[in-house]
Amino acid sequence: MKFFNADALRQVMGSVDPSSVEDLVAKTLSRHGLMPGQGPTTPQVRAPMADLMASLRSTASNEEPFDLSCPEGASFTTETFRCAEGSREYLIYVPSSAKDAPTGILLMLHGCTQTHCDFATGTKMNVLAERDGFIVIYPQQARGENAQSCWNWFRRGDQMRDRGEPAILAGLTRQAMQRHGVPSERTFVAGLSAGAAMAVILGQTYPDIFAAVAAHSGLPFGAAKDVPSAFAAMAGQAMTSAVQCGHSAPRTIVFHGMEDKTVHPINAERIIEQVNASGPYQTLVTDESGKAAGRSFRRRITMAADGKLLSEVWVINGLGHAWSGGDHRGSYTDVAGPDASAEMVRFFFLEGG
Repeated sequence: MKFFNADALRQVMGSVDPSSVEDLVAKTLSRHGLMPGQGPTTPQVRAPMADLMASLRSTASNEEPFDLSCPEGASFTTETFRCAEGSREYLIYVPSSAKDAPTGILLMLHGCTQTHCDFATGTKMNVLAERDGFIVIYPQQARGENAQSCWNWFRRGDQMRDRGEPAILAGLTRQAMQRHGVPSERTFVAGLSAGAAMAVILGQTYPDIFAAVAAHSGLPFGAAKDVPSAFAAMAGQAMTSAVQCGHSAPRTIVFHGMEDKTVHPINAERIIEQVNASGPYQTLVTDESGKAAGRSFRRRITMAADGKLLSEVWVINGLGHAWSGGDHRGSYTDVAGPDASAEMVRFFFLEGG
């Protein structure tokens, strides 16, 4: 398995005008790993900037229109949240079944190069929201903050409570909770790739808001502090796997494909290690295996001795860097395999979870 060489990146950074380094880093980072769906490639960091930019634009484009229609009585609207740390646009889906009393709120964080519309389409989460009566929020990363629309999970300033992107995302979620009367025990966060890494950060930094976390093809909390360590983490060499916040992490469900060439599957285990390490010393572990929609999988459930659910991890054979059981109309989805969206919703709303 080939991964981008961080030393090559440092050489390039030293050879360009300092004013363009940050932009080059963001684009190169997306081209070689923070962008979902990329397999092992031969690094071309010495290519002319125009060629690199053209390549990025071609891989990021998705011309297919997305269907934002909704059933009668439901609403799917665009709003903007602003706070001291910045602002973000987001889509919010309020199903007709949630008009009087929503059952919960789910914050959904897209991967690199995706949009909130794309992510809503690919995950089919609105269909489940209509069925079960919960509200779904899809924030959109600002291009001004990351050239390829990645959530900045690898920056120290975006890994802390009341700072950067975690503060913005927690703030817009809190606003929706207050507006719709949803308590924290019914508020959840999920994401794909960079969005999954940010979902894990939100679970660690705002356990008072998010009762559960779902990470698809993501990375553990504190896995990186800058660009070189981000590459290392994605290659399976996370900077740390220790719990850093001194509290019990929210219960967490993780999905990862064994054929993921962008984020090494070992990161799934490291997310779960963090969650379980923050819980009680004595746990009960159940291992299962099965097959769904043409793909075999292994599932491991960890519970406390009193029966409280701590974590669940699905490792799926044959799946690459894509949302398992997704809609083909969305990017970075795989129609085969277990329905990750349905399993996440089940996990979120488990009685006694």
